[in-house]
Amino acid sequence: MLTSVSDFRLRLLMPHYQFVEEPDSLVPQLQSEGQLGIDTEFMRERTYFAQLCLTQIATPDEIWCADPLAGHAQDAFWKEILTHDWVLHSARQDIEVIYQAAGAMPTSIFDTQVAAGLLGYPAQMGYAGLVKELFDVEIHKSHTRADWSKRPLRDEYLEYAAEDVEYLLPACQILTERLEEHGRLAWAREDSLWLLDPTLYDIGESQAIERLKGARAFRGRRRAAAVKLAAWREAEAIKRDRPRQWIMRDNVLLDIAWNLPATEAAMADIQGVPPKLVQRVGRQLLGLIAAAGKDDGGYDPPRPPDARQKALLKEMQSRVAACATELGIVAETVASKRELSAVVVSGHRNSRVFTGWRAELIGNKLESLLETG
Repeated sequence: MLTSVSDFRLRLLMPHYQFVEEPDSLVPQLQSEGQLGIDTEFMRERTYFAQLCLTQIATPDEIWCADPLAGHAQDAFWKEILTHDWVLHSARQDIEVIYQAAGAMPTSIFDTQVAAGLLGYPAQMGYAGLVKELFDVEIHKSHTRADWSKRPLRDEYLEYAAEDVEYLLPACQILTERLEEHGRLAWAREDSLWLLDPTLYDIGESQAIERLKGARAFRGRRRAAAVKLAAWREAEAIKRDRPRQWIMRDNVLLDIAWNLPATEAAMADIQGVPPKLVQRVGRQLLGLIAAAGKDDGGYDPPRPPDARQKALLKEMQSRVAACATELGIVAETVASKRELSAVVVSGHRNSRVFTGWRAELIGNKLESLLETG
């Protein structure tokens, strides 16, 4: 166990990782461990689903870089590793990738970015910044654009990957002690647990239109056509495991939905529509457009906030800022403007500001303000 920052620095002089091509071989060693530091390297530029290319695991004494692409079994590895408490930094993308790769999530996590935010650091503080702050060590993010799917992996890539977990457990130890001093450790655990909600990572055709910002102002048949085209594109991207923009670019989809072509010739005449797209799936897209005429969904585009809502949002932001100042943290950590705006415009109470530690500190007051405002 590391007992101080100086003890930790001594570790920097030691060989600090092992590259493991058979993840299942780690199970006996992992069984004797408790908390684990976890990070991943992945690629998603050419696929719909992110491709897990490396899993880094840190214990107090070891670092392993486990290769998921070597073709060896890893079911036992995932079964074992998912039972441990994980420490990650900015965990959302890592959890998403592992959820897709393993079909499951860990039982509990501690996100050091979340924890740092609750101690007054910037809400989106990067890993390198946190390491510099806690250990006065510079991490140079020089391989962020590496192709992690290529084998063999270069030594400098593996060193970079190992460094991304090397500081997680000591950082967790320091942050945990400071959070306990402030009575906020349960807050960090609560906010970290929120990242294990499967609905954050669910993908599919029904949510496709929500990712198409340009369709928000569409009405009637145009909106219905955009919904059907977006759902079709999502299904194609999933089936072919290709980025949705490779299937059809946003601007092309929106132009087709706006113009509502009735023939392949009319679709081909729309500026920017690739001729190959019309040749390949033009008839199928026309069928979707025709079906949109029978179901416009009664969609009403979101309206900008009115004067009353603007005043209410301003008052809510003021109260959140005052609460954050009293806590010594940035306001975004309590509730972002985007979160508050969604509450004001929609009137829904499904924001995290009305649950857990936030409800006690400020959420209940904001709810009363909504009811009277």
